[in-house]
Amino acid sequence: MTEVTKEQVLQTLSKVRGPDLEGDIVSLGMVSDVFISDSKVYFSVSVPADRAKELEPLRSAAERIVKAIPGVKSVLATLTADRKAGSAPASRPAPQAQAGGHAHPHPPKPAKSGVPGVGAIIAVASGKGGVGKSTTAVNLALGLLANGLRVGLLDADIYGPSVPRLLKISGRPEQIDGKYIKPMENYGLKAMSMGFLVDEETAMIWRGPMVQSALLQMLREVAWGDLDVLVVDMPPGTGDVQLTMAQQVPLAGAVIVSTPQDLALIDARKAVNMFRKVEIPLLGIVENMSYFLAPDTGNRYDIFGHGGAKAEAERIGVPFLGEVPLTMEIRERSDAGTPVVAAVPDGPSAAIYRDIATAVWAQVSGRPQRKAPSIVFE
Repeated sequence: MTEVTKEQVLQTLSKVRGPDLEGDIVSLGMVSDVFISDSKVYFSVSVPADRAKELEPLRSAAERIVKAIPGVKSVLATLTADRKAGSAPASRPAPQAQAGGHAHPHPPKPAKSGVPGVGAIIAVASGKGGVGKSTTAVNLALGLLANGLRVGLLDADIYGPSVPRLLKISGRPEQIDGKYIKPMENYGLKAMSMGFLVDEETAMIWRGPMVQSALLQMLREVAWGDLDVLVVDMPPGTGDVQLTMAQQVPLAGAVIVSTPQDLALIDARKAVNMFRKVEIPLLGIVENMSYFLAPDTGNRYDIFGHGGAKAEAERIGVPFLGEVPLTMEIRERSDAGTPVVAAVPDGPSAAIYRDIATAVWAQVSGRPQRKAPSIVFE
């Protein structure tokens, strides 16, 4: 099979023009870095933010023309809203007049739309990697499912997706009517991840705008069906994905995962402060790897210290959701793609996750659905 090159893709895209653009989308600098993996092509097209819906046919045309290149297996083209993109003129609505006839200098922004059919969206986040956030997100989602809810799981960690392995799902998702993607499923849990679209060892070398666009497509162009809750496994840290989720999606709240030691808690505080900054409710903190239970003797060892996350939660006035021990069972079953909540539902570890799920849902179900906030940087 002929190997597809970036030059081929850009040359092909140079034939695409918008309805009123003075030039093609490549020469206008509207095409992001092109990423090719296993003959699958990924790129995004930057358009003015206030014309994103209007220029959706531009994205479709770009996707179709690249898909026709010999050797291309599939294409994912995404729109990135960029107010400086291209030279397409942007029409601006007239300012709204206040009582007395004066125009309001800052008209209110429209409410951000949620995901059709999804009741509540919960983010699972951490200030740093390596604290077991993805394992917690998967078992939290399965705990909510075990408690009788309809649940989906979105792996938003674009650069390091773990959900395919944790849920033992392989293969590629199907498309419905050429537009929507059918989520993958295992253990009764609907799931979507960039890991279903690229090979496990592929390095995702994407810039921020492309990541944001791909994330929003995985949220809104996946046929989730009717869900009570969608759990989002966020990437570690406080970067583009977190801000995109806070700005574009009406999150019901965030769960912060940390280990007990001081270094992890320092980073957890950053995550807490970020969500407070963007006015997302903090549903609580989970202390993961809270203590170690020796499998041969049953003795307990506080390898990373103990109680740090609980003390931090009390200090900052955030609910403490529970302690998850570091056990061989959780580690082995996570590596094997058989999470403890699904594989050993009556075991002590599964009971801990179900209790955390109960505490999280009690807060979410008691809150009215939120509108996504606007973000203001000082």
